Amino acid sequence: MHQAKQFDPRTSHLSTPSPKAIPEEAKARQKREFNKLQKRLRRQAGNAIIDYSMIQEGDRVMVCLSGGKDSYTLLEILRNLQRNAPVDFSLVAVNLDQKQPGFPEHVLPAYLEGLGVEYHILERDTYSVVKEKTPEGKTTCALCSRLRRGSLYGFAEEIGATKIALGHHREDILETLFLNLFFGGSLKAMPPKLLSDDGRNILIRPLAYCKESDIAEFSRLMQFPIIPCNLCGSQPNLQRQLAKEMLMEWDRKYPGRLESMFKAVTNVAPSQLADRDLFDFAGLEARQADLKASRIDAFNLG
Repeated sequence: MHQAKQFDPRTSHLSTPSPKAIPEEAKARQKREFNKLQKRLRRQAGNAIIDYSMIQEGDRVMVCLSGGKDSYTLLEILRNLQRNAPVDFSLVAVNLDQKQPGFPEHVLPAYLEGLGVEYHILERDTYSVVKEKTPEGKTTCALCSRLRRGSLYGFAEEIGATKIALGHHREDILETLFLNLFFGGSLKAMPPKLLSDDGRNILIRPLAYCKESDIAEFSRLMQFPIIPCNLCGSQPNLQRQLAKEMLMEWDRKYPGRLESMFKAVTNVAPSQLADRDLFDFAGLEARQADLKASRIDAFNLG
């Protein structure tokens, strides 16, 4: 028996399964839906790049590729945008091999060589450090992230990267907002563009406007070779996972709520909060006096 071939959205044509396997109208509909999804992700990423001036002429963008759906999508969308961008920029993919047991070292090199993308595999045994330093029962995310950032930031300078692109999406930003609100006592999230604390690197998040569900569907259709994270993905009761579940429930019950929440992140009114460093509350009386002094009293005219 001949097995029917499947539609591969990475190609510009449809495969040719037997007529009984996939009706022609279903194939056409599938291709239309994929094209709409790809265009939406490309448009949203392009808008984020423009809105926050993420990429300039001559930039060398280091794309951090973890092997997850988000970073694969980031690389693919940036490659698409690169073809028609009004500025010339280059891409280099970098994966940090943290020496987790069972990590399939061949997957990313094979995938990137197939694309013809410049890449580097940076080997750092952060896994052993994290396991040694993290007390039993505690989550590994904070230390793992700190070690990963340090390795990648330093390597970006070595290869002359002017920007570091991360695959965080809209839900990542909102989850971080609530994690800081609930557990950190601060009102902050992940900015689409960030200067590192030491001033040496600029981070960009081109997928900031993109929905996680769209990225997951795009990843499924593209059949990316996903590599799961065995270090953090198996940990129970992660605070970020709880925040994710909360947002997913809100999205199911109240359509449009996440869109409104993300808009709020981009529409901050410092005078309506209570941060004394961000707004000059002590100077309101002086401001009031200036306004009164410059006001024209209509009753005294003529």
